[in-house]
Amino acid sequence: MVKIFPFLFVILWSSAFITTKPLIDNSDPFAALAFRFSIVTVGFFAFSFYSKKNILISKKNFLESFFSGVLFHGIYLGGVFFSISRGMPTGIAALIVTLQPILTNALSGPILNEKVSIKQWTGVLLGFTGATIVLGFDVGSNIPMIGLIATIIALIAITSSTIWQKKISNNIPLSVSNMYQALGGVTFHIIIIIFFAKPYIDFTQTFLIAMSHQIFLVSFGAFTILMYLIKNNSASKTVSIFFLVPATSAFMAWLFLNESLTNLDVLGFLITTIGVYIATRD
Repeated sequence: MVKIFPFLFVILWSSAFITTKPLIDNSDPFAALAFRFSIVTVGFFAFSFYSKKNILISKKNFLESFFSGVLFHGIYLGGVFFSISRGMPTGIAALIVTLQPILTNALSGPILNEKVSIKQWTGVLLGFTGATIVLGFDVGSNIPMIGLIATIIALIAITSSTIWQKKISNNIPLSVSNMYQALGGVTFHIIIIIFFAKPYIDFTQTFLIAMSHQIFLVSFGAFTILMYLIKNNSASKTVSIFFLVPATSAFMAWLFLNESLTNLDVLGFLITTIGVYIATRD
């Protein structure tokens, strides 16, 4: 069962990009995320309580998990949701944030004291070359600048979160850690709502179906699998599976959202995928 976790993660994680658009079509992105992670927090609390996990943890472990949630559920997902709400194509958003593996490998040297090989730097160069091909011809036309900035911020956040999650050393139960991470996410989005956003949610059938998918299949499913993989594998091996996400997301966007990519987008995507693969393979 554990062997199929990476493949399950790719399918579930990629599908999150598809249900993001139906959500933001019926709500403010930050209100949707605050609603989502309020339920996720309660869900992980109920599971931890029912399974008799120790919910009362040290201040250090709480702050580590809470901060990880701010980065991952807050800044990363907030950036992605906001960018798509401003017109960023789903496939392009997936492509940009999936540069995470090459950034993680590039930063693992100075931060985690891991040696970065020539092969990894080659992958970094190819990855950014592919992204430049896509973005260079689309900025100002298909890609809104504010959406691009938000997606880059999301990329930095998910990279930082992955390195941070690998760097911290706690042995608290996974469901308890996930609960406090979800709490960090909902706290971030509530602050954004108070000071910057005008929240609204239209509880249509489409919204409820998309939200249920993101809560149960993505937050309870994909994210738990990701935290398990990060905890039990090296950072580079874990993030390497992300190189499959853009292709899967692009296919799903074509299938369900009727989105298309230009020939240059496809070329850039292929170069980026090759770069990520080279940078992260053993």
